[in-house]
Amino acid sequence: MERLVKIALEVNGAPRTVECSPWKRLLDVLREDLRLTGTKEGCGEGECGACTVMLDGEVVNSCLVAAGQCGGRVVTTVEGLARGDVLHAVQRALVACGGAQCGICTPGIAVCATHIVDRGLIANRDEASARATVRELLAGNICRCTGYQLIVDAVIAAAREVGASR
Repeated sequence: MERLVKIALEVNGAPRTVECSPWKRLLDVLREDLRLTGTKEGCGEGECGACTVMLDGEVVNSCLVAAGQCGGRVVTTVEGLARGDVLHAVQRALVACGGAQCGICTPGIAVCATHIVDRGLIANRDEASARATVRELLAGNICRCTGYQLIVDAVIAAAREVGASR
C-alpha cells in the first residue's frame, strides 16, 4: 500500500493542502487534485515545456518535480498569472499578436514569458538582443504550430508594456 502524506503549499496566492504520494508529480497534483488544468502534459519527460510552472519564482517543468518537494513552497500556474479578470501583459500580448495557436504549449510559454517580463530579463536591450534573449530563454518550450516569431513578438510587446508602466 502506497503511503500518503499531507503537503501544504501555496498555489496561485492561496494556501492549499493535498494528500497524496510524495512521489506524485506536481503536474498531476495540479491537474488531478487541485483541478488546475491549465498546466498541460506534453512529453512527461521535461523536454517540451508544456507543463511549465513557477516554483518559488523559478521556472520548472512540473512533470519533473515530486509533490513531496513542494511542501511549504509557492507555485504559480497559468491560472495564477491574471489578477481577477485582468490578464497579465504577456497573456494579453499572446492574444493580440496571435502567439497562441492550438493551446498545448501556450500555458507553459505564458508562464515562462511572464518570468522573463516580470524579472526584466530583456529590459533596456536593443531589439535584436531582446529577441535573441527571448528565443534563448524560451528554448525549453516547444511549439509545433508556429515559427515562434509571433510568440517572440508577444513577449517583446509585453515587456514594453510592463516597462512603460514601471
